Amino acid sequence: MSKELIRLKDVSQTFDDGVTVLKDINIYFNDKEFLTLLGPSGCGKTTMLRIIGGFQTPSTGDVLFDGVRINDVPPYRRQVNTVFQKYALFPHLNVYENVAFGLRIPREGTDPNGKKEKVKLSKAEIDARVREMLEVVSLKGFEHRSIASLSGGQQQRVAIARALVNRPKVLLLDEPLGALDMRLRKDMQQELKRIQQQMGITFINVTHDQEEALAMSDTVVVMNEGVIQQIGTPEDIYNEPKNAFVADFIGESNIVDGIMRADRVVEIFNRRFACLDAGFEKDEPVDVVIRPEDVDIVPEAEGQLRGVVTSVTFKGVHYDTIVDFYGFKWLIETTDYCPVDSRIGIKIDPDGIHVMKKSKYSGLYGDYSSYSEEYDEINDPTLLESEEEGAGDED
Repeated sequence: MSKELIRLKDVSQTFDDGVTVLKDINIYFNDKEFLTLLGPSGCGKTTMLRIIGGFQTPSTGDVLFDGVRINDVPPYRRQVNTVFQKYALFPHLNVYENVAFGLRIPREGTDPNGKKEKVKLSKAEIDARVREMLEVVSLKGFEHRSIASLSGGQQQRVAIARALVNRPKVLLLDEPLGALDMRLRKDMQQELKRIQQQMGITFINVTHDQEEALAMSDTVVVMNEGVIQQIGTPEDIYNEPKNAFVADFIGESNIVDGIMRADRVVEIFNRRFACLDAGFEKDEPVDVVIRPEDVDIVPEAEGQLRGVVTSVTFKGVHYDTIVDFYGFKWLIETTDYCPVDSRIGIKIDPDGIHVMKKSKYSGLYGDYSSYSEEYDEINDPTLLESEEEGAGDED
């Protein structure tokens, strides 16, 4: 079982202009975990990172490290280091000296009698630790290179080595991949995960990039408006979003108004669909999420719903196909090419339908409930009779 390392307890942050960017945050971070704070700009994720690092003191609440309150502990006394988006490397020093810089600063220690004293590492120990870290970040042999001669990815590795050489228990990463191009960013996602696993310490990453968060993290924390919306594994966040904001922010989603008619039976567009969700009130209004990749295109006569293709965009491995169901437009990801203006049907398996409670974010991502009466004439209610008969059956 993972050990709890950091806890934020009832933490809020209000700035001098009266704007509150964090609201009663309660969260813990486990030892040896790769955790990502994910959300749009202004959601409070960087402020939370700064509070953990000691660069900012919360307006209210406590920050605990190994069970000890550290609100007033300055950054240099915390077992935490930070890698900033712009890396903050010294351009006049080579790679070796950039990594060694922090090790040359005397640190507080105790002599054999327990008296406090300044402790300075030996030249041999500094050399051993610098070379060890350069090997960890795959920069062995780059010791004498100038910073200006390095690529963006190599500069980032130097920044990571410099942050890790002091052997912190936690590494904070503030948008570390934001300055890299797409191909290098993907490569560094895997590299960061490898380094975290090899070092066996906690990484706390801040990003607004959903793909980055899902690819690297053990745990994802989705934030908006200074509030944690959901905490979970990447699979949970993507497949079981808690509300319409999470569903819309993580990947592409079709979010529609629905009514929960019974356990495992949801109604959308005046039609009942089998699903896997239960525990809602009978006839409770709900939000229904259907991911674009979970929709199957079939001949019009075989479809649970029928519509007209209005747009097709080639994405390399699939087509982004927009289908108009007489006022409602759905995104479908499919390997089947359907030309614009063609009439198609769609089918959705029960495990492709996810039902969520209504929230303050319901209805904010498009007017999904408006469609013409012509819709019900085109979509024959008898098409789903066999599915409706079994939709409410117990396993």
